[in-house]
Amino acid sequence: MLRLAHAIVLLAACTPKTAPESAPADPALPPDLAAREDVVDTLHGVDVADPYRWLEDAEAEPVVAWTEARNAAFAAYTEAMPIRPWLYDRFQHLWRYDDESTPEPCLLSDRVIYKTKAADQDKWVVHMRASADAEGRVVLDPNTWGETETLGFFTASPDCRYAAYGVADAGNEDPVLHVLDLDTLEVLPDKVRGWKQSWVSWRHDNAGFYYTAKPLEGEVPEGEHFYWHRAWYHTLGAEAEADALVFADDQEKETYNGAWLSEDGRWLMRGRFKFSKNALWIEDLQGDAGPVPLTTEMDAEYWAEVVDDTLVIKTDWDAPNYRVMVTTTDKPGREHWAELIPESDAVIDGISLVGGHLYVSYQDKAATRIAVHTLDGAHLHDIELPTVGSAGVWGHWSKPEVWLWFASFAFPSTVYTYDVEANATTLYKESPIDIDPSNLEVEQVFYPSKDGTEVSMFLIRDKAAPKDGSVPFLLTGYGGFNVSLTPSFSTLYAVWVEAGGAVAIPNLRGGGEYGRAWHEAGMREKKQNVFDDFIAAGEWLIDQGWTTADTLAISGGSNGGLLVSAVVTQRPDLFEAVLCQVPLTDMVRFHRFGLANIWSEEYGNADDPELFPVLYGYSPYHSVVEGTDYPAILVTGSANDARTDPAHARKFAAAVRWADADHGLEEPILLSIQGASGHGGGVTIDTRADQYSRNYGFLMQQLGMTPPED
Repeated sequence: MLRLAHAIVLLAACTPKTAPESAPADPALPPDLAAREDVVDTLHGVDVADPYRWLEDAEAEPVVAWTEARNAAFAAYTEAMPIRPWLYDRFQHLWRYDDESTPEPCLLSDRVIYKTKAADQDKWVVHMRASADAEGRVVLDPNTWGETETLGFFTASPDCRYAAYGVADAGNEDPVLHVLDLDTLEVLPDKVRGWKQSWVSWRHDNAGFYYTAKPLEGEVPEGEHFYWHRAWYHTLGAEAEADALVFADDQEKETYNGAWLSEDGRWLMRGRFKFSKNALWIEDLQGDAGPVPLTTEMDAEYWAEVVDDTLVIKTDWDAPNYRVMVTTTDKPGREHWAELIPESDAVIDGISLVGGHLYVSYQDKAATRIAVHTLDGAHLHDIELPTVGSAGVWGHWSKPEVWLWFASFAFPSTVYTYDVEANATTLYKESPIDIDPSNLEVEQVFYPSKDGTEVSMFLIRDKAAPKDGSVPFLLTGYGGFNVSLTPSFSTLYAVWVEAGGAVAIPNLRGGGEYGRAWHEAGMREKKQNVFDDFIAAGEWLIDQGWTTADTLAISGGSNGGLLVSAVVTQRPDLFEAVLCQVPLTDMVRFHRFGLANIWSEEYGNADDPELFPVLYGYSPYHSVVEGTDYPAILVTGSANDARTDPAHARKFAAAVRWADADHGLEEPILLSIQGASGHGGGVTIDTRADQYSRNYGFLMQQLGMTPPED
């Protein structure tokens, strides 16, 4: 495990130039341990220590110096790993290929938008054809921008005469909206309100578009510019100050307010979203009645599609596994809805109105099933998919083309056209990725959690993998926010198996694989269920003879970073290595950073006297125990992360390294804070390949994995 080299790196790393005056001077501790301060908050009668509060200020000189030292230690350790060069080259090879997207026919013209990416390019280039058979031309090439600038969105007007596009920088997820004339390729001088513009919807006459944006600093109380999402209308050619406010919530800053047009351009939908619940309104732009509510009750999830005078609504209102309702545009209120597709044991994941038919996508045991219906609800047939996997349908209601994509763990993403009359698919495009997945074997298993709840899990391994405890397993999960982990192809998983390992992906409570009840069983006061499910997955893999604690690594990012950091503090003996990426770890103060108070719907927050003991009880930062023999841990963060502030990574890495029995000198405990990236990591292939080779190479190093023989 390169422990000697690791110890040398740690002891040689620079200490901060300036440390807090309260920093301890213990000669028995490694000189680069973060200073501990005597900071204690009393919350609901409980004293809560926060010795690394000073690490929250990313711009303070001591924090900058300490972070640079930890980054240097991480770089030196990972640079010396024998497996890193092979991983870097492998990811470069697998991610660099010539590719072309599926064409996107314009709704009101013969024009077609599509994208290409050459093997030597990092970013997709946008092209347009005058017709399906015409020669294409480049209309926007983000590769000519700055290295860290990326295309956040590209939304063409219905006739593809104009396009609104967003430019984000360094992964900050805050795109700045620009308007492009697709005839002249001139970037128009139009500016719009606020910042982080998104959700653009064009009028059919190209007079302007609707969009959602956050307010600028100074327009709202200090620190609240991360919230207050409002919907606006911009008239093409007008000044931003003339943009009209369309929809806003002046009471709750956490709601997201959007406005968008129906496919035929007649109906303006308004939505107010807060976490997994929302309200909807509809307005006839050919009339003068103004917006009329479908429902103002923020008591369930609602999504509506409009076809002529029919409203089709997907909802979990009185249906935890979702159902499809129908009504007419002249009677949109919930009291008029009729059930079109009833709730079933499988979860309705989405609806698509394409080519004159209603497609209902189900999650059935965490895999996709797609049913085809007429608009009156009659079931025609299910689409036959290649194997257990994930799939989706897209296209326009008013056009006959139906597109279908499919992917699974051993099946790279593939696109088909679909003939609804023949119930037949025709291959349109296979993935150009240079990999042979035929050696991969995928199995779905079920195991009992701590309370007896049955949890499903996918295993991905080589068909020849022995069941003798020698296989290095990567156990990864998420378990939150109603997010489903369904089968899809991953180069990371394929490469892990190439190196002699196997991957396990449990469908933890808190996710959306089994409906609203499954989600609610893993949120707020029931969050411990998620950790129990994950721990039980590791125990099951060991009990079944697949692996051992010495050959079991875990990884997770974002809410999954919270997952693995909580689990390693609860069961440090169960794992050999941990990759904790862009996590939340201080669950007492998480809601005080950036936009994170939005997550209070999922977790609760410590201001609530009933939820405080729950959060404090599992908060990873507060759960480290001095003298514990922790496994090898790598904690990562991103400097531009607007979702999970990198303070969480800094504080947890400092705390667990201090608490570890040998302060990370035997089993490495490292921190990496990426500068020019956001919540999703690096923005170029070179950067991503470097991050992946170091981060997952760290896990492989601890498990003794080596590059496969040629």
